[in-house]
Amino acid sequence: LKMSAMLETPELPAVFDGVKLAAVAAVLYVIVRCLNLKSPTAPPELIYQDSALARFLLKSCPLLTKEYIPPLIWGKSGHIQTALYGKMGRVRSPHPYGHRKYLTMPDGATATFDLFEPQSEHCIGEDVTMVICPGIANHSEKQYIRTFVDYAQKNGYRCAVLNHLGALPNIELTSPRMFTYGCTWEFGAMVNYIKKTYLQTQLVVVGFSLGGNIVCKYLGESQANQERVLCCVSVCQGYSALRAQETFMQWDQCRRFYNFLMADNMKKIILSHRQVLFGDNMKKPQSLSDADLSKLYTATSLMQIDDNVMRKFHGYSSLKEYYEEESCLHYLHKIYVPLLLVNAADDPLVHESLLSIPRALSEKRENVMHVLPLHGGHLGFFEGSVLFPEPLTWMDKLVVQYANAICQWEKTKSHCSDTEQAVSGQE
Repeated sequence: LKMSAMLETPELPAVFDGVKLAAVAAVLYVIVRCLNLKSPTAPPELIYQDSALARFLLKSCPLLTKEYIPPLIWGKSGHIQTALYGKMGRVRSPHPYGHRKYLTMPDGATATFDLFEPQSEHCIGEDVTMVICPGIANHSEKQYIRTFVDYAQKNGYRCAVLNHLGALPNIELTSPRMFTYGCTWEFGAMVNYIKKTYLQTQLVVVGFSLGGNIVCKYLGESQANQERVLCCVSVCQGYSALRAQETFMQWDQCRRFYNFLMADNMKKIILSHRQVLFGDNMKKPQSLSDADLSKLYTATSLMQIDDNVMRKFHGYSSLKEYYEEESCLHYLHKIYVPLLLVNAADDPLVHESLLSIPRALSEKRENVMHVLPLHGGHLGFFEGSVLFPEPLTWMDKLVVQYANAICQWEKTKSHCSDTEQAVSGQE
């Protein structure tokens, strides 16, 4: 018996070591899968029509053809990129100094935007203003906006950043209305102010997420809205709220969870303006009632909030009508200036089925290019070597690089036109 016990004893540690090894292997497997570490890095996928403009952009914008390399440890996870953007915004974010402007809207609402002057001469030596529309419930004080504005200023751009109506915590509403998914009124008022104040300036239109929907819809609403506009850049938008609403209720890629978090944030903003929106006010929408306030408290999705509150600011009779009319989907083909549509393949908020919209448009229109990197999440696009991200993101650099290229393209076209006229005059 003693001999058999001695023979069996050494095997026990080996069994335990095997279990530990299996556990470690399992943990490593989960980490590799969750962090998507086996995913390759590659240049972004580009969808465009072969044209003189496209060839010029490919030559002038190295980021379009260069490999996008996110931080090694976590950068290939769209969820971590999105979460870091959502919680942190950016690292070592600068604090550009701007002037806040106030505009009174026809319905009594007070639109605000922040104006930042350029910090250097522009690459073409002319006056160019970026008019910027942030994402849902965002404003000029958000870190990702500050980082982008600071970089644009250093590249010679004046920047005007819309503060979504009701989003700034220290600005009270002056009418019973907040920003909504596709309302272009405040953005249009800001653009008109810039055009009237700076008569020689040309515009670069930039929209992030929900802001991408607003700027594209604004440009497509009227040909006059595209006057003096050099180009438009939309980053991480979903193009159609009607198509997106079903995917945003799915648990795939945790979209339902993101939906809940965003709805909770929206509820807090709406409730912070409860007195103006739901108080005794003769000007408030007739359909907005105490019952809607009760439904707001129990809402767990953006769709419920839009149905019970947001659509009623503009008198829509149903959520379907609201999403149908307020999406930029029906306006994209009316945009004639150069249009850059940027999405990330691993964006957990924008379902891959929605990307068929910019793809189809880019395959038909010479002025449109769709850029789709493998990684970046939702408004993340962090860059960095191993663990710590850099202050500037791939997105920041791409937008400015594209804008610079379009400015140079327009100047080249203008110079060629002037030369032709001079030659014609001599003849």
